[in-house]
Parts: sequence; structure tokens; C-alpha cells
Amino acid sequence: MSENRFLTVTALTKYIKRKFDADPHLHDVFVKGEISNFKQHSSGHMYFTLKDERARILAVMFASQNRSLKFIPENGMKVLLSGEVTVYEQGGQYQIYVKTMQPDGIGDLYLAYEQLKERLEKEGLFSPEHKKPLPKFPNTVGVITSPTGAAVRDIITTIKRRYPVARILIFPALVQGDHASGSIVKAIEKANEMNEVDCLIVGRGGGSIEELWAFNEEAVVRAIFASRVPIISAVGHETDFTIADFVADMRAPTPTGAAELAVPHMNELLERVLTKQSRLIRVMKEKVRFQQERLNRIEKSYAFRYPQKMYEQKMEQVDKVTERLVRGADNLFVTQKDAYSSLIRRLERNNPKQLFAMAAEQHTKMEKELNRAMVAIFSAKSKDYHQMLATLDALSPLKVMDRGYSLVYDQEGRLAKSVGDFSKDSQLKVQMADGSLLCKVTEVEGKESHNGG
Repeated sequence: MSENRFLTVTALTKYIKRKFDADPHLHDVFVKGEISNFKQHSSGHMYFTLKDERARILAVMFASQNRSLKFIPENGMKVLLSGEVTVYEQGGQYQIYVKTMQPDGIGDLYLAYEQLKERLEKEGLFSPEHKKPLPKFPNTVGVITSPTGAAVRDIITTIKRRYPVARILIFPALVQGDHASGSIVKAIEKANEMNEVDCLIVGRGGGSIEELWAFNEEAVVRAIFASRVPIISAVGHETDFTIADFVADMRAPTPTGAAELAVPHMNELLERVLTKQSRLIRVMKEKVRFQQERLNRIEKSYAFRYPQKMYEQKMEQVDKVTERLVRGADNLFVTQKDAYSSLIRRLERNNPKQLFAMAAEQHTKMEKELNRAMVAIFSAKSKDYHQMLATLDALSPLKVMDRGYSLVYDQEGRLAKSVGDFSKDSQLKVQMADGSLLCKVTEVEGKESHNGG
């Protein structure tokens, strides 16, 4: 079989790719399925698998195509997409190159809204502790909206009617379209840079979710959060909610409602001033009446009418107190004197000189008793000693030897008690009263041998 009949893998893959590319039905296909293995590369390209219950296909959506997506694809999301099916030669796999994609069952704008809202809420942008209080009496109110819309006229009319002393600054901005979010962000930053605005109203009139979408853009939401000036959001009608409403310091149902929140009503302020004035007058009258009654009571008091008698009573009290003070001082002096005398006596009893004399006397007495005891003990011991000497002397062997007896020792110096301790020619020592004799045994005679002999 000739080798020319065999194709290389590359040639076969190219052939299959050309078959795919030549099929007009694969140039523009519409597919629905579930996303899995989703990954977005650092280049911006999206790679994922589109699957249903029985099959799956690899999918790629390049960055140039996915920039227009309003939502972020996620694993498990069901989508509707269009694209081109072809072969990736290096991998030998067929895959779909996605041109457009939208969620299956819900709009992509609504999905993007929910995703951004959930992410920003987790970051804490909606937390109450970040909300700034609105000023009670603003000098300048800034308004960020379209300068030609009905919303700006409603806001100006309401502020002038309720609080004409307030100054109104209009910051024109696009509130609809692709460039609206950037325009709103610049207006918020400019209002903060001016440092003249006490509060800001950011909003527009009602519309569809597409028309209100600029207030759901992340850049606008973060600009509202970063604003040093308190912001009231007033986007759409009362039933319309944008992400800007959640991050703003205060949400108004309508632009007119925002103007009412931004400034107080002059009539209400005037009524409050009149009420406070009335309360102040009433309180002052009550206080004057109370002080007048107090003055009347003082004027009618005994001390005010009879000061001399009060003086005399106080003088009498002073005399009694003085007498008690003197008596108490005398008693205290006597008590302290007795205590002092007692301390002196105790000190004398415990005087070191007296204690030393008593100790010396006791020492002398004990020394004499010790000497007497030592003499008595010495006399008794001496008597016992002499008695023991006499007894020892009476029992001494030397006394026996004085009467003619002697002691016999063997060669080892042991006292001999029997003739059996010696044999013929053995050496012995005879101790006498006046000396000793060294002898040699010539013959041994026992009692038995002597009796028998």
C-alpha cells in the first residue's frame, strides 16, 4: 500500500475545517444552553463550555465582542447566544465563536443590575454607617440633572416656593445614553471641588430601565459613595429603584420629593419660630411668677420681719455652743492628761536602765546559784570517785600479789589459767609484786598425773 494515500493530522484537520467554513448553516447559528467551566483570560477573552442534558460544545467570546455585555457570565447560567461554528486546528476540536449573548428567561440589564447590586452590597457601600446627614438649613443646593428636562424645573420651583433664601446651582449632565455615566461622575466631582454646595440632588424623570441605566453604572455609584457632600437621589418615579438610590445618603421618590427633603418650608419654620416664641414667653412668665411668689414668701418670713430677734436667738445659740466647746475642751484636756500620765508610768516601768538593773541583779543571783550547784555537784562526784578508788584498790590483783601471790602469762601475754596452756620448753612470764620472771617449762604436771604418781 502506497504511503501517499495517508494524510497527516494537520491536513485532515484543515480539510475538516474547510468543510465547516464552507457550510453556510454554521456561519450564523443561534444556540441556547448552560454555561460551565467559565474562565475569563487576562486578555479579556472568555472561554467556557455550553451544554445541555445530552451534549456540550466549547465556546469562545473574544474581548472585542464581550465588551458590550451588561452582565457577567457565570457557571450554571442559562444563556441565548449567536455565533459561528468552526474548527480550532491546533486542538482538533470544533467550537463556537460567540458574537452575542444574553440571559435566557431574563433581560441582560436586569441581570447586570442584580449582579452589581449584590457585589456592592457585599462591599458595604449601602451600609447605614456611611450615610451622611442632610443639613437642616442649607445655603446652597446643587442639582445634577439634564438642564432641559422637567425634573430640573420641578426642583427649582419647589425650592423657591419652600425656601426662597436658598441658592440653587445647576450642574448640567447627560442622564441618558452611553456617555451619561461619565457626565454624571464629572458633575459630582465638580460639585465637591467647588466646596460651596451644602447638599446635592442627583436625578432625572421617569423612564424605562434602559433610559435610567446611567444611574446603575458602577462609576456613578462609586462617585456618589465618595462624595463629601450629602447626596439625595431622585431617579424616576416612586416605583423606580436604581443602585444610586441604595448608595445615596437619602432617596427621594421623585425630583419634587428630593427638593422637599433638601430644604425646609419657610411657613413651617415660621410656625416653629412662633411656637418657640410662644413657649418662651409662657416659660418666662411662669418663671417671673414663681420668683415673685418666692420673694413674697421671703418678705413674709419671720427672719425678714424680725431680724433682731433672729440675731438674738443666734447669739444665744452661739453662747451655748461656746459653753459646750469650753466644757468639751476641759474634758478632753483631763482625758488626755490622764492618758499622758498612764503613758509616763508605763514608760518608767519599761525604762531601759531599770530593766538593765533588774537583769543584772537576776544575773548575779543566778550566778551564785550556779556556783553553789557546781560546788555541790563537785563534792558529790569527788566522794563517789574516792569510793570507787577504794573499791577498785581492794579488788586490784596487785593487792593479792602483795600477799605472796603471782600471775603467770604465756608467750602471747595472755593470763594462764591452767597447766594445759603450757607444754614442755614453752616460755612463760611470772608477774610478782616487785617485778617479773621469765621462765622455761621443763616439765608439766597436772592434778591427775600428780595423784596417780
